[in-house]
Amino acid sequence: MAFLFVVLGVLAGVHFYLWHRLVRATTRPGAARGRLTFAVAGLFVLVVVTFVAQRVPWLSWLAWPGFMWVAVMFYLFWIQLALEVPRAVLAAVLRAREPVPAGGAVLVADAPADPGRRLFIGRATALAAGVGALGTVGYGVTRALGDPVIERASVTLPGLDSRLSGLRFAVVSDIHLGPLTGKAHTERIVRMINGLEADVVAIVGDMVDGTVEALGPLARPLRDLESRYGSYFVTGNHEYYTANGPGEWVEELSDLGVRSLRNERVEIRHQGAVLDLAGVNDVTGAAGGDGPDYAAALGGRDESRPVVLLAHQPVQVAEAARHGVDLQLSGHTHGGQMVPFNLIVPLQQPVVSGLAAVDGVQVYVTRGAGFWGPPVRVGAPPEITLLEIR
Repeated sequence: MAFLFVVLGVLAGVHFYLWHRLVRATTRPGAARGRLTFAVAGLFVLVVVTFVAQRVPWLSWLAWPGFMWVAVMFYLFWIQLALEVPRAVLAAVLRAREPVPAGGAVLVADAPADPGRRLFIGRATALAAGVGALGTVGYGVTRALGDPVIERASVTLPGLDSRLSGLRFAVVSDIHLGPLTGKAHTERIVRMINGLEADVVAIVGDMVDGTVEALGPLARPLRDLESRYGSYFVTGNHEYYTANGPGEWVEELSDLGVRSLRNERVEIRHQGAVLDLAGVNDVTGAAGGDGPDYAAALGGRDESRPVVLLAHQPVQVAEAARHGVDLQLSGHTHGGQMVPFNLIVPLQQPVVSGLAAVDGVQVYVTRGAGFWGPPVRVGAPPEITLLEIR
């Protein structure tokens, strides 16, 4: 509850700041300012309702306008904040050019005394912020709704049986089927994965944002996934946020030919050699007694074999390292999704995107093929990865 109040407080503060810079600083007192004030208050309510509406099907129509405003609001705020310094400099320059009042009185203010000049500064910075925010969001929408980028990566595993060299994984995460995606979103992802002709397909969590009843038709194209040794799935945190939990999706995916690795492992036999492919539940499941069990997934195995672990969150590598994992495949971060969130992700996760070594374990973090919240990606295009071990 305390966290909720903090979030509401932050949202209210951001909207007040935007009102101050985009409405109060650009209008004179009167009807226009009143109408714009009412509009800003309405947008604040829209944001709050939008987040609630994710779990209320009959309100799902609010997702598009609500999340689009969230994105525009986000960039308006940061651009306006960045313009505070040039705004102050411009105000000082204009103030210096104003005639000194009779009697030699000194003007002390954060803007020119002339109301017309104050409006000029307010409107100029508001226009710059508006153009910048709308341009950034427009670009981000085209990236989020466009084709994922195919990233190709090669990982060297010391001591790997040469017969396993060249084994290829198609890695995808954070598909986020929900009110802003359609069946075509899944069909495109399946088509692109199949084009990679991978040996194994790994779906590393956050596939859905809703129930099977609501989103089942959107997931059905997954039955067409093609790979030599099968398709595998592990839960992400969003599977635990759905009304009925992840269990129904595990069953649904099984019917679609995708096997869920629920704290377990399978053998991938390739050219006479064997690799262990393990999967653990997301850490979010721990609150309901369905969290990751590394001992169950990794215990008692033949340690001469390499082991690849599917785990939704990169932070899970700390425990993976204690169990001798060679390579962990993860998602969750979206690569930050919208700059500058990529600078905040490291506060929680050891890897934002791409390949890194953590505690002696190689970790590949895919940016995900979908989006959460605003259908916007800036600086972190959607991704499907073809990863080859050597």
